[in-house]
Amino acid sequence: MNYDALLWLSFGGPEGPDDVMPFLANVTRGRGVPPERLAEVAEHYQHFGGVSPINGLNRSAIAAVERELDSHGMSLPVYFGNRNWQPYAETAVARMAADGARRALVFATSAYGGYSACRQYDEDIARARASIGPDAPELVKLRQFYDHPLFVACFVDAVVGARETLDDAVRDHARLVFTAHSIPIAADRVAGPPGEGGELYSRQLAEAARLVAAEVGASDYDVVWQSRSGPPQVPWLEPDIVDHLDTLHTKGVPAVVVCPIGFVSDHLEVVWDLDNEAATKAAELGMGFARAATPNGDRRFAELVTELVREHVAGAPARRLSALPNLGCTANGAACAVGCCER
Repeated sequence: MNYDALLWLSFGGPEGPDDVMPFLANVTRGRGVPPERLAEVAEHYQHFGGVSPINGLNRSAIAAVERELDSHGMSLPVYFGNRNWQPYAETAVARMAADGARRALVFATSAYGGYSACRQYDEDIARARASIGPDAPELVKLRQFYDHPLFVACFVDAVVGARETLDDAVRDHARLVFTAHSIPIAADRVAGPPGEGGELYSRQLAEAARLVAAEVGASDYDVVWQSRSGPPQVPWLEPDIVDHLDTLHTKGVPAVVVCPIGFVSDHLEVVWDLDNEAATKAAELGMGFARAATPNGDRRFAELVTELVREHVAGAPARRLSALPNLGCTANGAACAVGCCER
């Protein structure tokens, strides 16, 4: 099929001190997050001048993808839209329509399934098209890519590189710890297509961790969580990375290599929760700490996105390393399957 454009759809982040609270209000609207928790998170952003790295990282990644697309003879213009902050998805789709795009692909900056990681991007697509009306372009979301060989390879090299930064005395005894954004347990239980069971998000993350661990030769490792933001009375996936470091310390683990397998870029939840809070806790415990890089600064990430596009534009085969569900390719914000990834 012919496509006119690619929409790069992401989460968004503030780009100045005055943006922080309005941004957080967008993120948490309707979720019952206590005001004191919002104020705490706002301080994390203000620690970096009120600027999240995410928009800048996305713009750099988009430039790399445009070059990669051009090298394959696919001159698709790439439009940038966010869920929670400027440039909003609605603005990007309006520009696409004004430029004459009638059918476009959508790359959402999450490798996984689940409501926040996948289904909510379908909702973003539907909302953006509704804001335009009958002249909105058809939008087809690319599939999840948690098990794509290039995604796995980026993390494999990142883990190896991080491990090399540890002192010689502890390097061979470092524990590999994968981390991802926590979600409510109830949300994880319902995430998955009918007939496949629930827990799609946590199962896919466990599978991605297994694939990376196998390549780096780690037969024993952990998958833990970070960045919880919901009401305290609601159970979320555990353990938290900081609590887990305490547990490892009591077991005599001298060092950790932390791999943020759930993230595609070094945005604020990575640089604060891991590079600040987790690293500080490790230092307090006298534990060596090394954090693996995320993929989108790696040239292979642009290759990955281009491969996903080529699956539609050129009929390229879908490269996968897992048999777990791998959803996507939905048009106009329609659900992947009835009941899939609902809250």
